[in-house]
Amino acid sequence: MKEWLVADDLETIALGAPILGTGGGGDPYLGKLMARAAMSRSGRVPMISLRDIPDESLVIASAMMGAPTVFVEKVPSGGEPVVAFRALERFLGRKADATYSIEAGGLNSTIPIGTAARIGIPLVDADGMGRAFPEIQMVSPSIYGYPATPMALADEKGNVLLIRDSLNNRWTERFARNATIDMGGSSMIALYPLEGWQAKRALLPGSISLARRIGHRIRLAWNEKTDPIEAVLQATRGRELFRGKISDLERRSETGFARGIVRLRGTGAFDSQDLSIHFQNENILAELDGRRVAAVPDLISILDSETGAPITTEGLRFGLRVVVITIPSHPKWRTKKGLELVGPECFGYDSDVPAT
Repeated sequence: MKEWLVADDLETIALGAPILGTGGGGDPYLGKLMARAAMSRSGRVPMISLRDIPDESLVIASAMMGAPTVFVEKVPSGGEPVVAFRALERFLGRKADATYSIEAGGLNSTIPIGTAARIGIPLVDADGMGRAFPEIQMVSPSIYGYPATPMALADEKGNVLLIRDSLNNRWTERFARNATIDMGGSSMIALYPLEGWQAKRALLPGSISLARRIGHRIRLAWNEKTDPIEAVLQATRGRELFRGKISDLERRSETGFARGIVRLRGTGAFDSQDLSIHFQNENILAELDGRRVAAVPDLISILDSETGAPITTEGLRFGLRVVVITIPSHPKWRTKKGLELVGPECFGYDSDVPAT
């Protein structure tokens, strides 16, 4: 079934997607502006469900790669995603029938909307993560052995790079990360070309609709003056993990990622307790008084305690009063293959997450 995304949907998705982005995925405000500019002529973009994609069709992901903290200062012109997308189409010798989000978080929930609008193709209501992860191989198509290549990268200076193939998706991540660093820390990418039947098998359905639903619940809570935190928890089946104030922040951009630790001092029911969150673009692991209480693949999101609005990695500031929530990950990530791709050990931490 086809539906239409309009300008107001961009506002709602840009509000809900960063909660799924768990701090990463890039600034949703910039992605919203890029998508809005792309939609200025048509005013809307068709969105189709995953099950309605023809098996023989071609779908390609459109996204941004790099450290979110860099992207705030290195603003693109808006056309780079299409440049990368067209470069990949030319190499494949075939036009794409639709595009999709590689991750349903932050900027990368809206980048493909802009690409769809500029090219005139539908957006698939699906993604490859159900959240955001920092590396190219950390997507559900990797569970099924589907390659990220051929992959195209483009920057604001006019550079275009194509990675034809690689040993595996981890090698693609290494090559693309190094190229992105040379491009100034961020790039626009087109990757994971899939046949329709592959997309149905590998992608996670309903991701864009979920981001929109979360954003709608927050906006409704604002209008009705009800609790926006509770609205988010109901929309995501999440639970509250901590309330407090940011007391310390270590954040640095290195090897193409925003890395660091944010520390919070508890307030209210959490008074005298401390929570530490380790992040690599996205929030990876949370420790309450030194005891692990949440970790990937589950989502750890930081919200403004008053408005419920998500706070991204680049938006963290000393003194902010926040609520930390955790949301269950998609069941695909709880499998043995899923945990091998995105479990705590992939980020250098001991794993205590059982496979299902």
